[in-house]
Amino acid sequence: MTTISPETQSVPADDLGSLVVQSWRGTTPDGNVPYLLVCSLGDGANGPEGTSKAIEQLLLGAGLPLGEGLVHAVQRPSLPVSLLVVPGSAVLTVRHLKSQFVPPETWLEAVGELGFAYLIFTTRPWPQGAEPGDVETLAAFTSDEDAMASAAHVVLPARSLRS
Repeated sequence: MTTISPETQSVPADDLGSLVVQSWRGTTPDGNVPYLLVCSLGDGANGPEGTSKAIEQLLLGAGLPLGEGLVHAVQRPSLPVSLLVVPGSAVLTVRHLKSQFVPPETWLEAVGELGFAYLIFTTRPWPQGAEPGDVETLAAFTSDEDAMASAAHVVLPARSLRS
C-alpha cells in the first residue's frame, strides 16, 4: 500500500499514478544483496510521460540524482529517504510518500545480514501489460541501461523498531 501524506507536497499524487515496490535478493560476487525497485505503472493523470516527469520531480526534490551514481544514505543523514524493516514487512519512505510491502523471506534475511538494501527508484514506467513481480520482466527491466540511467540508486540502511 502506498500513501502520500497531506503535508506540503511538491508533486500531486494523481501525477504519480500507481507505484509498485518490488523486492528480491540478488547474488553478486560480494554475496547476497537485497534490492528494491520502485517504479510507476505509468497510469498517472497525465499519462506515462507525465508520470515520469512527476517521479523525476519527486526524486530530485528529495536530493536524489538520476543516473549519476550511487548515493550512500548513511553519508547523507538529512536525506528524506528511509527503510523500516519489521518481521514480515517493510516500509519505504521517500519524502511524503510511504510504501508498505511484504518482501520475500530471502530478502528479509539478506537485509538482516547486511543491514541495508539497494534501492532503485526509476522514472521509467514498468512495461505496459507486464505483471509486477514477473521474474523475467524484472530481470529485463533492471538490465535495461535506459531504465537504470533514469533512476536514483541508493544504498539505504534498514532501520528496525529496535534501532
